[in-house]
Amino acid sequence: MTQIRPFTLAIPQSQIDDLNTRIDLTRWPEKEAVDDWSQGTPLAALQDLVGYWRRGYDWRACEARLNALGQFITEIDGLDIHFLHVRSPNADALPLVITHGWPGSVIEFMGVIEALANPEDGGQAFHVVAPSLPGFGFSGKPKHTGWGVEKIGRAWGELMARLGYDRWVAQGGDWGSAVTTAIGVQQVQGCIGIHLNMPVGRPEPEELANPTPAEVKALGALKHYLDWDSGYSTQQRTRPQTVGYGLVDSPAGLAGWIFEKMWAWTDNAGSPFDALSRDAILDNLMLYWLPATGASSARLYWESFGSFTPQQVTLPVAVSAFPKEILPCPRRWAERNFPNLVHWGEMDKGGHFAAWEQPDAFVRELRTAFALMR
Repeated sequence: MTQIRPFTLAIPQSQIDDLNTRIDLTRWPEKEAVDDWSQGTPLAALQDLVGYWRRGYDWRACEARLNALGQFITEIDGLDIHFLHVRSPNADALPLVITHGWPGSVIEFMGVIEALANPEDGGQAFHVVAPSLPGFGFSGKPKHTGWGVEKIGRAWGELMARLGYDRWVAQGGDWGSAVTTAIGVQQVQGCIGIHLNMPVGRPEPEELANPTPAEVKALGALKHYLDWDSGYSTQQRTRPQTVGYGLVDSPAGLAGWIFEKMWAWTDNAGSPFDALSRDAILDNLMLYWLPATGASSARLYWESFGSFTPQQVTLPVAVSAFPKEILPCPRRWAERNFPNLVHWGEMDKGGHFAAWEQPDAFVRELRTAFALMR
């Protein structure tokens, strides 16, 4: 039951052929009535992406990169957990568990794993463990309720113990931030500190009366999110099964649902491709399409959406604040929740997908932060 099993991706060609057939049979809606993204993913932008998916994209290249990194599966509490595991050759490397969110995947970390595990400049090195959340990627899909962020945090502790790591650190953004915060709140055995690129904080009444510029920005971002950007989360936290039917059945529907967030949540100049390549976006989409996780990944919102509330963490905490984060948290708000805040990094560029968008800055921040926790 506790065995670590090597996992090799070898998607049958029949699945690729089925994807292509479904793309060919897409029934497209009419063009939106505006000339921007304000009504959702524009028809022309999505047809361009899906056309490349059909005729130019190479899944086998992504498959080979994942296999080369080292993939594994282990069963925890009756559920298979898929994870990448790259051990550093450095004797003093620090074990690190790094957690993605929605609509991301372990693909977010493909550009940072090698630099974290084997730094060319001799800097801080890490043994990197990157699990796929339950119901995401090639992890198992929970058949019963209960797999919220607290249980996932404890499962990551079990995973690290099985790998022989009795002293480790954790990092996350989006749902990864919620899981990593839960690890800190529960003080999961072995964890000595955490790093977040999406901490959660709230203002006090007196701060609302006299906000700082950072707080004005955060309050404006929260209003924008609630007014214009939260529809997906309302659907996924209330009716994940309903939305899952379309996401599992239609590649164009899945792409439109996720591609919009690549526009809204990255630091770009008008196009998602300013921040992420077509291939990177499609690599990530394939980790939703191939294992059919449109419903199962949405269920995490049903399980744990309330976990995005301020919580006290007494372990050492580090934060990297990227300027285009969807819900920025000013330092003053974070300090109330993290009395042992050892590092606060203000980045010049980057959005919600920190490691994916700004890999070099992300690696530097983790080295700086975790050097203070060793």
